[in-house]
Formats: sequence, structure tokens, C-alpha cells
Amino acid sequence: MQLIDTHVHINFDAFEADLDAVRDRWRSSGVVQLVHSCVTPAEFTKTQKLADRFPELFFSVGLHPLDASLWKADLDLQIRELASSDSRVVAIGEMGLDFFKADNHQLQSEVFRSQLQIANELDLPVIIHCRDAATTMRQICQEFQSEFGQIRGVMHCWSGTPAETQWFLDLGFYISFSGVVTFKNATQIQASAKLVPIDKLLVETDCPFLAPVPKRGKRNEPAFVSHVASYLAQLRGEDIETLADRTTANARQLFRLPVLASVD
Repeated sequence: MQLIDTHVHINFDAFEADLDAVRDRWRSSGVVQLVHSCVTPAEFTKTQKLADRFPELFFSVGLHPLDASLWKADLDLQIRELASSDSRVVAIGEMGLDFFKADNHQLQSEVFRSQLQIANELDLPVIIHCRDAATTMRQICQEFQSEFGQIRGVMHCWSGTPAETQWFLDLGFYISFSGVVTFKNATQIQASAKLVPIDKLLVETDCPFLAPVPKRGKRNEPAFVSHVASYLAQLRGEDIETLADRTTANARQLFRLPVLASVD
């Protein structure tokens, strides 16, 4: 069984001491590729070095909405240059809107639009963070698509209602579920996970955060994406091998990931 963890943060200090062991565990658990999401420009160089170290790791470059105050014209240029020069950059992001933790809604929206424009011009998908902002997110995406055409991308670590889930499916987005879907009280997320078509479904860990049951409370890591996939298969009444195959194919299609030979 092969899996792709479509959202990791293995550059965090939580992995500093044992990253080789973490790598060994993700490989032994069937994780064949990972997409590492950058949240600030300070991470770009370190993430490139991680991709040098682990050939199965690809990454995105962008600015998280909670860091929207860092946006400047030179960052726009930096994202464009890196995304154009390094073939391992497979998306723009993590970008989006977070109205739960910050109230600078207008600035976040402007920075989000700017990064949508970069992705559109470079023909790259987007990795979208959306928390307590689905209505505004939907409006911006509708307006952008009306003017510039289809947005390719994923709503990552999705926690929206079934109705909101359908909004973004209708806009053509993939929907990615993290370990949160395995939590006992996550009934709304579980309902959303049931309605996503198999050809729009992705899995992720968002590690080191949000470890799935039965690892909840521990540091999350890419190997644990197998628990997310297993739970989703059971929830949706699907065979785990089928779900793994389809989510892996979906990730490769969205991010245009190559099929790699086995890595050592």
C-alpha cells in the first residue's frame, strides 16, 4: 500500500533530534512521497535542504494568513523566483484566511489574492488554509475564477461543514483530511468526509500537529497518515487499498508529482 502525505512541516524543531528515524518510519509505513508546506519565507532555504536530503519530499512556497503582515513586493518576487527555478516546488502556499486567530481580514484577503495570482501565472496549484472564513474564501475564489479561470488546489486540514465542503467541491477543489477526522467529537468533519468524491479526496498529517487516533496527544509524524487513511476508509465504507490508491493518484495529479523509483 502506498500513501502520499500531502501536508507536513518536518522543518519544525520537534523533529530536530530524530528526523532520520522519522524518515525510516514513514518509508516503512508506505509513505512514498510528501508535500512540505512552507508558511513563511524564513523556511524556504531549510525546506530546500530537506528536499536535498529526502528525494521523496516536494514542497510549496507561500505565506500563511497569520503572517500576512510580512507580505511585501520582494516576497512576491522571492516566491515567483523559487517556484520557477526549483522543480521540487509543486504548489503555492500555505496560504488563505484565518479569521479565528486574527482580525486583519482585509490584509489577509489581499495577500491571499496576490498569491492566487502568482499560482495562476505559474500554473501551480494552491494549498489553502481556511479557518472560520469559508464565506469570504468562497467569495474571493468565485471572483478570481470568474476573472482568471479555474483555481487548482486543495482545502487542507479541512474542518468545514458539509455545506461548506460542497461549496469548494463545486469550485473544483480537492479536500484533504488530517488526523482531526479521527477525533470522537469531529462529527461535522466526518460528515464532510463522507460526501467528498473519491477523485477529490486527499490525506495528510499536518505534522507535528493533530496526531490521529490512536496516536492522539503524541507528536504527529508522516507515518501516521496511514491511520488517517484507514479511518477514512472505514468511515466511507471503502477498501483501504482502494482509498490509498486513489488518494495517491489524486495527489500526483494535483501536484504533478513524478512516480519515483524506490528510495534508500
